[in-house]
Amino acid sequence: MTSDLLLPALLLVAACGGTETKSDTLRPDSVGAAGPMAHPVATAPSASLAYVTNEDSQDLTVVNTTTDSVVATIAVGTRPRGVRVSPDGRTIFVALSGSPKCPPAMSDAECAKLKVDKSKDGIAEVDAVSRKVRRILPGGSDPEAFDISRDGARLYVSNEDAGTASIVDVGTGRIVHVVQVGREPEGVRVHPDGRTVWITGETDHNITIISADSGRVLGRIVLDRRPRGLAFTPDGMRAYVTCEVGHTVQVIDVRRRKVIRTIAMGKGALPMGVVVHPDGKRAFVSTGRGGQVVVIDVGTDRVTDSVTAGKRPWGLALSNDGQKLYSANGPSNDVSVIATDSLRLLRRIAVGKVPWGVAVTPASPGAAR
Repeated sequence: MTSDLLLPALLLVAACGGTETKSDTLRPDSVGAAGPMAHPVATAPSASLAYVTNEDSQDLTVVNTTTDSVVATIAVGTRPRGVRVSPDGRTIFVALSGSPKCPPAMSDAECAKLKVDKSKDGIAEVDAVSRKVRRILPGGSDPEAFDISRDGARLYVSNEDAGTASIVDVGTGRIVHVVQVGREPEGVRVHPDGRTVWITGETDHNITIISADSGRVLGRIVLDRRPRGLAFTPDGMRAYVTCEVGHTVQVIDVRRRKVIRTIAMGKGALPMGVVVHPDGKRAFVSTGRGGQVVVIDVGTDRVTDSVTAGKRPWGLALSNDGQKLYSANGPSNDVSVIATDSLRLLRRIAVGKVPWGVAVTPASPGAAR
């Protein structure tokens, strides 16, 4: 793994463990004697932008969603994967990891021989206007995916190699809770009401539901094999969960916390990312090595259409008007732009090496999601 793109001041993040454990882990480059370093307040960019994490080139590609053209590339650090934009549009958060890539074909024994550098773990905080990394927040061990509280004050981070979720206070730059969740946690979503956080566990084949405030575990739901991503309908009544090895998408009744339907995606599909359209009528699912983006009718929970997106489509994001879908296609080093009404492939945008995640600036910067 290379490290030349990391900020020189990055230091070792102390390992976090235990359930709901308080932590005062801080990065000295962002905290002074009196507390977190102050940063100038910047206005959000006026254009709607998509931010794409590139896992192997260690950078963030910025795409103007009006013209679907690349406008900037930002060096962020090692293995950037999960990405989110703050509700006010002023900050982009990017998950960084010092753990090596271990593809499915690699054995656990081979993976264990690869170098691990925990000093590279963290959450990069990128200024949307200056397009520079302000600081690196602690994110627990091997942070992969995460979500943001509705007020932008907290990050909820999955720690893949530790089987935990870390809750990060953005203001103080500290981890305030570490919660034991399902093994190999990945997908993280804050429920639309802001009270709970749902986290998939790939190896335990479940979802762990925690309190957004205290981190207390509130419940678990058993799922099909290897759940990855999840998304809620706008009303918060249902959740759609992709199950990679099960070749399915499962529909959860949120109030009852129960799987109510399993949608078969076909043996060639390895469901990964999922987003629900703002109109609440359609869910879009990326199928990884299946190469497709598939549409599910939310009213009937049936697959209605599909389109070839690229090699291994993974992370998905919708434009603010819901008219375009962006798909990060890892091995082809590009992002597909798909019309959501016709499911027509509009464009493929060359980005960095092995794009992983996509996030779009909020429709109304400053307002809660």
